[in-house]
Amino acid sequence: MQPKPTALSGFLVLSLLLIGCQEKKTLPFLGPKDTHIVNGKVDTLYHQIPAFRFLNQDSVWVSEKDMAGKIYIADFFFTSCPTICPKMKTQLLRIYERYAKNDGIRILSHSIDPSFDTPSVLKQYASRLQVKAPRWNMLTGDKAALYKLGEKSYMVTAQEDKNEAGGFVHSGAFILVDKNRHVRGIYDGTQETEVNHLIEDIEILLQEK
Repeated sequence: MQPKPTALSGFLVLSLLLIGCQEKKTLPFLGPKDTHIVNGKVDTLYHQIPAFRFLNQDSVWVSEKDMAGKIYIADFFFTSCPTICPKMKTQLLRIYERYAKNDGIRILSHSIDPSFDTPSVLKQYASRLQVKAPRWNMLTGDKAALYKLGEKSYMVTAQEDKNEAGGFVHSGAFILVDKNRHVRGIYDGTQETEVNHLIEDIEILLQEK
């Protein structure tokens, strides 16, 4: 006679099934994609963040080369923002503190008001948040380049608009970018539940080969 399954054995089976599901979960590649033939096989080219170069709060140039092999979260903001930016930064602080000891996770916050947000202004802003580069780079530079990068590459709103509070309009999105500069997720950075989801997806990317 075979022994009857116990509640504990059932729990263990369920746990193993859940672990198996988690291991199999993958994130999508967002943005336009293209295909080409390599050795007779179809190869997919996924949307990739292009080369960039901006100054951070320490007046140090930061480029795509500095993100090589890093998972990073990008956002767009401006220091005098009277609306959603404080909420966004509160949520980004959760990520900054959670991965404080993980050099493979970075944050890139792009100012959409570069004429005012000079490196020294960004330095003061970063100091108030008690964050430091290179883990959290606050970037400034050419306005046109910043707007183009936001709208064409990160696929979010980032532009000047005199009719909006503060004179600018921008998305509250956090963009999750993998080690190869592919966009793998876009989240509402003003919502705690969305940022919880982002953290879960960061963990998935950390396991991705």
